[in-house]
Amino acid sequence: MSDSVDLENRDPNNINDHLSCKFEDVLAEPEGTHSIDCVWKLSYTCFNLWKGICYKVATLLCGICIAAELGCEFAQASLLHIWCFTPCIKYMDLNCGFLKKVWAQCVTCACEPCCQTCSLFFSAFKKS
Repeated sequence: MSDSVDLENRDPNNINDHLSCKFEDVLAEPEGTHSIDCVWKLSYTCFNLWKGICYKVATLLCGICIAAELGCEFAQASLLHIWCFTPCIKYMDLNCGFLKKVWAQCVTCACEPCCQTCSLFFSAFKKS
């Protein structure tokens, strides 16, 4: 198992496909309504340039801190699940298994005689 980070495919599980935002997804001129070609080309260049610059600056300023915070959050979630939630569920399963057997015994003792009586009573009515 390799611990290196893939610098080419940074979303191998496609969890952020919904964030794919290209110039063509945001700006589009319908047939019959076109700007000057140089305006369209420069708009394309400016959009991609500023989107890239702003994202890179924002990640430079915030990315490492956010990653550290997320690491702490997921560590806390793991701690809670491993040391609290899973043992609690196992404990409840253990006790509920016992209560299930007690309940089944009570239902069997209380309901089974009535059901057997009803079945004997109704078995006397036979179709002719």
